[in-house]
Amino acid sequence: MHFLNRQILKITFPVLLSLMMEQLIGLTDTIYLGHVGEVELGASAIAGILYLTIFMVGFGFSIGAQVLIARRNGEGDLAGIGPIFTQSLWFLLALAVFVFLLSQLLAPRLLDVWIESPAIASAAGEYLRYRTFGFFFSFAAALFRAFYVGTTHTRILTANSVVMVLTNVALNYLLIFGGWGIPPLGIAGAAIASSISEAVSLVFFVIYTLRRVEWRRYGLFRFGGFDLRILKHVFSVSVWIMLQEACAFISWFIFFVAVEHLGERPLAVTNMVRSVSSIVFLFVNAFASTASSLAGNLIGAGDPDEVPGLCRRMVRLCFAFVLPVSLFFALFPRLVLGAYTGNEELITAAVPSLWVMLTTMIPCVPAFVYLFCVSGTGNTRMSLVIVLASVTGYTLYTLWLVFGIRADVALCWTTDHLYYLISLVLSYIYIRSGRWRRLRI
Repeated sequence: MHFLNRQILKITFPVLLSLMMEQLIGLTDTIYLGHVGEVELGASAIAGILYLTIFMVGFGFSIGAQVLIARRNGEGDLAGIGPIFTQSLWFLLALAVFVFLLSQLLAPRLLDVWIESPAIASAAGEYLRYRTFGFFFSFAAALFRAFYVGTTHTRILTANSVVMVLTNVALNYLLIFGGWGIPPLGIAGAAIASSISEAVSLVFFVIYTLRRVEWRRYGLFRFGGFDLRILKHVFSVSVWIMLQEACAFISWFIFFVAVEHLGERPLAVTNMVRSVSSIVFLFVNAFASTASSLAGNLIGAGDPDEVPGLCRRMVRLCFAFVLPVSLFFALFPRLVLGAYTGNEELITAAVPSLWVMLTTMIPCVPAFVYLFCVSGTGNTRMSLVIVLASVTGYTLYTLWLVFGIRADVALCWTTDHLYYLISLVLSYIYIRSGRWRRLRI
């Protein structure tokens, strides 16, 4: 089995477009709340990262399921995909109940302890009170995405994301600023709009799968009770990715909490720059996700020798998209940041951080492609080790910059350089070693 560049792009583009549409949800929240106030802008950053940290635990489980689905798809064992999907779905719904209750009980108390500004802590708690309802929908939707990426039928992801984003944009404006008899809800309105949008996304996936996919051929939606053997198998692959994703986003959360101690303006700057970085990063995520799926399919089809070459091609293709976008943002920073706020002082303060962030894309692209390919080989424990090493260096460097030397927020963004460099070196060494060829999952 050999994937041509044309085939790779055909699989990647729907993933890219779906991520782009999904990114517009966070982008819309940030833009709208930036026009509400700096407190709301900063609070949504911290609350959003905390939500994503918890969500990535469930998302990590779905990626583990995706690895197994891709392997079965490469082997031609389509009937073996259904049990993986169904058992994973029930596990994720149970996990959603658990993390929802835990968040409702603990999040407000923890925010009061972690955050220095009472105004930001209060606004972040209000956001999470409504945003955590999204766990029930986002966890299940993540598994549908894993199914379509793992089977390389990614076209539907674009349509799903368009529906979700249009729903979010309309509801965000209506609920944040008020209208049609609805009072302005501010930051709470942004959270409610995002949760409803995720519910719409899940309904879309279910209807499409039932009407347009040969779901009986895959054995989907056939639940004959919990099968601990299958769950244990999925969990043995997923648990390391769950821990990996949680650790990665916990380090992001630590970064935002640390920056908050520098003041409300540095936090607002960081939230805007993070939002811009996520626009660029969606290209990285799309190509890395495709690389992981294709690596699993290649190994399942008995062509492991193609994996290193696939990694190199994915890096080149990804740079072809990332570099022009990054250059545009670097040349016109005030135009880009002006979408978030009309405050000229805030825009001026954010420009240096934006430039520093854009340089992180150079190590970021190969780091994520190779790291996702490590996961695609099935050795998710190794990918966790790599992430833990990266997170450790990242966190220690962050704490030294903020609390040790009280660095400017632009200098704080150099923490990403260290994270990606550690990840790239370790991932590249593992792929080059070939030890993953002996792994059976």
